[in-house]
Amino acid sequence: NSPTYFFLSHLSLLDVCFITTTIPQMLIYLVVRNHAVSFVSCMTQMYFVFCAGVDECILSAFMAYDRYVAICYPLSYVQIINQKVCVRLVGTAWFSGLINGIFLEYVSFREPFCRDNHIENFFCEAPMVIGLSCGDPQFSLRAIFADAIVGLLSPIVLTVTSYVCILATILSKASSSGQGKTLSTYASHLTVVIFLYTSAVFFYMNPHSTHGPDKDKPFSLLYTIITPMALGRTRLAPAQSV
Repeated sequence: NSPTYFFLSHLSLLDVCFITTTIPQMLIYLVVRNHAVSFVSCMTQMYFVFCAGVDECILSAFMAYDRYVAICYPLSYVQIINQKVCVRLVGTAWFSGLINGIFLEYVSFREPFCRDNHIENFFCEAPMVIGLSCGDPQFSLRAIFADAIVGLLSPIVLTVTSYVCILATILSKASSSGQGKTLSTYASHLTVVIFLYTSAVFFYMNPHSTHGPDKDKPFSLLYTIITPMALGRTRLAPAQSV
């Protein structure tokens, strides 16, 4: 059970980082009239959002793989998911987030800004910041799209594959009562993870022409605030063999 709690502790830390990066500034905007944010503050906020977002997507995928091994290969679980593997998986997630943050910061702020620096959102978001630049935003948007293929689609494939295998194993081996209990445990977590992935995919893999305040704000709210809070309430119990 220790690998499960090891992953959960890091995911909980990411949730706290995600929420504290956006909520305090949003609350300030609600009580003061001055909604201006400095250039440095905008860059800093975007960097931490990038880091926490990529970390959370990758770590959620690794946790899905952890559940897959625990359910489908319970006798080999300790040998496959040992302490060294856990450290490597978590380290990979954190390192990927840090590197992605640097890369996405570069492509977002590579062009000079000469327009009215007004962002229709409650925090600095990459597509909106890129839209304020003077140069051609196509390179930056394509770079973000390519990065999202690796940082979002790869974890989605791993997560979906793991849960499909888990579902097949549960339906083939567990009793009726065991199926209902296990499915209810994993369904809530999978639902929240799907919201995280789909909202992030909408924001970073959609054409720039489809973005707008009415569309962007709900999705930004979903993957930066609501989903981390919901994940905190749907933490999976240590996986049980079926």
